[in-house]
Amino acid sequence: MIFGRIKPLDAILATAEKKSLHRSLGAFQLTMLGIGAVIGTGIFVLTAEAAQKAGPGMMLSFVIAGLVCAVAALCYAEMAAMVPVSGSAYTYSYAVMGELVAWMVGWALILEYAIAAGAVSVGWSGYFIGWLQTSFNITIPLDLVRGPFDGGMINVPAMLIATAVTLLLVKGTKESATVNAVLVGVKIIALTMFILLTLPVIKTGQFTPFAPLGFGGISAAAASIFFAYVGFDAVSTAAEETKNPQRNMPIGLIGSLAVCTIFYMLVASGVIGTVGAQPVYGPGGEVLSPGTPALSQACAAIQEQAVVCSKEALAWTLKSIGWPFIGWLVGAAAIIALPSVILMMMFGQTRIFFVMSRDGLLPEMFSRVHPRFKTPHVITLLTGLFVILFAAFFPVGLLADVSNSGTLFAFAAVSIAVLVLRRTDPNRARPFRTPAVAIIAPLSIIGCVYLFFSLSAVTIQLFIGWALAGLVVYFLYSRNRSHVGRGLTEVHEPEIHDINPPVPGTH
Repeated sequence: MIFGRIKPLDAILATAEKKSLHRSLGAFQLTMLGIGAVIGTGIFVLTAEAAQKAGPGMMLSFVIAGLVCAVAALCYAEMAAMVPVSGSAYTYSYAVMGELVAWMVGWALILEYAIAAGAVSVGWSGYFIGWLQTSFNITIPLDLVRGPFDGGMINVPAMLIATAVTLLLVKGTKESATVNAVLVGVKIIALTMFILLTLPVIKTGQFTPFAPLGFGGISAAAASIFFAYVGFDAVSTAAEETKNPQRNMPIGLIGSLAVCTIFYMLVASGVIGTVGAQPVYGPGGEVLSPGTPALSQACAAIQEQAVVCSKEALAWTLKSIGWPFIGWLVGAAAIIALPSVILMMMFGQTRIFFVMSRDGLLPEMFSRVHPRFKTPHVITLLTGLFVILFAAFFPVGLLADVSNSGTLFAFAAVSIAVLVLRRTDPNRARPFRTPAVAIIAPLSIIGCVYLFFSLSAVTIQLFIGWALAGLVVYFLYSRNRSHVGRGLTEVHEPEIHDINPPVPGTH
């Protein structure tokens, strides 16, 4: 029963055949696409979180997260090339492992996209507040810029940016690739400036102790930092437009992840070597978790004079070493670039909901299109409401970790799907084949499980609670209304005219 109700792959591919894409991307273009998609919010926002969990050892955390992403990406690429239609991991799972698994993957993807959008909104808020203070000497009370878990009451700026993006998505936005390219450029220039100004003044003594909380801390930081890499699946989904995908896809995937890992390690080195990245401890020497009132109190006791206390870690570092104007520019770059990431996350969320609704697993009203704007307004508003609530009340680290739990579950499912389909349908055309699949796919599954269980106990409990709620919804509502269950397998692509999916910008 658990693997029953498989949606025929031929029915899914009927859609793809109508959309034959020109193969024009080479290895260099794929690598650049990957770098643009990956570098973003995670490095701007999560550096402080990683430092509190791992200290200078967060440099190793970037390597671990990057390696897990690399093997998962190679599995993802095979499925994306073979089933190049909407729905990503949800659709792949439906075709291979059946409706229940697909439902759980789609349910987990809600965590990935909606909560990630909340995390980016909170990250944007931190930089915006710092920028206001630096530019206009405006100080907003902590109660209005942090949620209750983080020593405040409500994060108003995060709510406002999430609301603005929701309304923009309802109205419809034709976001051009040029604008996205400029925003990616802004992010990369800002990080390059950071590296060039911090590396020459590094003090090697700041790197000891390297792992103050042991390898467990490095693993926990790697599980959080995974958020900084998600977006690489943009490369995987370009498989249908790639020249010689068997050669160029691995180069694009591994190349972009390698460049991003080096970038991230240089940024981390700049933070650690200049202002230090040792965790802040409680009054009794106890380890404090990021995004908790206890850490906020400990930071207040030292006048926030530690990078782990900052909500704008990179800007704060530059200000601390005598580059206030460049710090201001880095903050401005984050403020300008991050809303496009929120837009991409929310767009992805509405697309997943749309496909699930089209399959009958969610109410039909979710796939309603606005008569004037031609956008899925009902699900966009509902998604926006949740994102606003997440952004208002939860700290960025917790949101990023919960988002990662959904992503890791989905990637593990895709890796399993690749192995299953190689056995059950070995003769199907595969424009890209995962190299050494008997090694790569199990490594991906093990890596995803390892990072999942390196997340905090609270995050794992939240994920389990979310999964159980998903099972209840499936058996009470979705199972009886499923189109596949009722013998309907025709596939339609949604008629959404006024939105072009933005070039993925990242977590």
